[in-house]
Amino acid sequence: MVMLKPFKAIRPSKELVHKVAALPYDVMNSDEAREMVKGNRYSFLHVDKAEVDLDKNINIYDKKVYEKAKENLYNMIEEGTLQKDNKAMIFVYRLIMNGRSQTGIVGVTSIDDYMNNIIKKHEYTREEKEIDRINHVDICSANTGPIFLTYRDNEKINSIIENCTKENPLYNFTAKDGVQHIVWSIEDENIVDKICTIFKEISNLYIADGHHRTASAVKVGLKRRDENPNYTGEEEFNYFLSVIFPKSALSIMDYNRVVKDTNGLSEKELLKMISKKFKVEVYTRDKTYKPTEKNIFGMYLKGKWYKLTAKPGSFNEDLVEGLDVSILQNTLLTPILNIQDPRTDDRIEFVGGIRGLQELEKKAGNEGVAFSMYPTTIDELMDISDADKVMPPKSTWFEPKLRSGLFIHEI
Repeated sequence: MVMLKPFKAIRPSKELVHKVAALPYDVMNSDEAREMVKGNRYSFLHVDKAEVDLDKNINIYDKKVYEKAKENLYNMIEEGTLQKDNKAMIFVYRLIMNGRSQTGIVGVTSIDDYMNNIIKKHEYTREEKEIDRINHVDICSANTGPIFLTYRDNEKINSIIENCTKENPLYNFTAKDGVQHIVWSIEDENIVDKICTIFKEISNLYIADGHHRTASAVKVGLKRRDENPNYTGEEEFNYFLSVIFPKSALSIMDYNRVVKDTNGLSEKELLKMISKKFKVEVYTRDKTYKPTEKNIFGMYLKGKWYKLTAKPGSFNEDLVEGLDVSILQNTLLTPILNIQDPRTDDRIEFVGGIRGLQELEKKAGNEGVAFSMYPTTIDELMDISDADKVMPPKSTWFEPKLRSGLFIHEI
């Protein structure tokens, strides 16, 4: 049984929404963020990556960064860039990218559902990244970035969404990257209650993106419970901001790999070692090679593209071990290129498919080696989550990205 609730959002004025809305804090570094906010004092990056307003040499985890984020957030409220709703509502949020749309529900979900595994995970989190968002949520006293959740389709929810999107939208703008964002508010309490009741019939939600934000929101909620021993469970800190999409609406892109060097192996030696577990073919048909099915990989090495097909019996077909990201890691990256821990090894870089295969060529150069991947599927993500297992790091890349700043949940 999933607990979904409406909330009193803090959100942009209609006139400024296109200037406020920003990409998630974790898809760019500080230098990129500083460039993005130039000439735009309304950008929500002033809250989500507040170091952009401080000395360039500051440690991004310095307490001053979080205090600046809080200052910027409440300045935006005071000046009217952001406005507080007087009524708790649920919203419908649609993103359209390259003619393809995905539409979901915006509300708040329960920290207890996360702890009780009703909201399921598929990734480990890293402590330093958790601490960063814990400090951000706690000091700002708000969830500033939504958690991206999914669920198995429910026709009742689909029908309600379809009806709601026939109304005039609250927001409708196209971001600089060409993605269109449309938001509708659901103010009718009967419809809100109906949506929340239907979600109680849904067994599970699944984190698609935002494991660190979720874990951090939960830990802040537990901290607030400790600080308020007479809490009732209705307080806003018991819930976190979520956007929930049916699985049929989502698209996972490839999440590719680049290794900076060949671990001291010559081109000939590397190809020989790879051929023990893969059928290796030089690919000459196009300029790049993008796999079109599972167990096949592209490899860029010394100016050439290769097609690598995993040989039958060369890998474990377990739920996790049979993932393409696992096959590549276990049969090539670890034993041949000596990438023992992809979470911490600075010789490996992960490149989202949105950036194209030419980006792999550029990053590999003449010294490194790059691999193009077939995307992990939504069903694989759900099956692994249901089995209480975890995927290797950087297994999924979702597009389009949800924008931060459209909805803020004050706790």
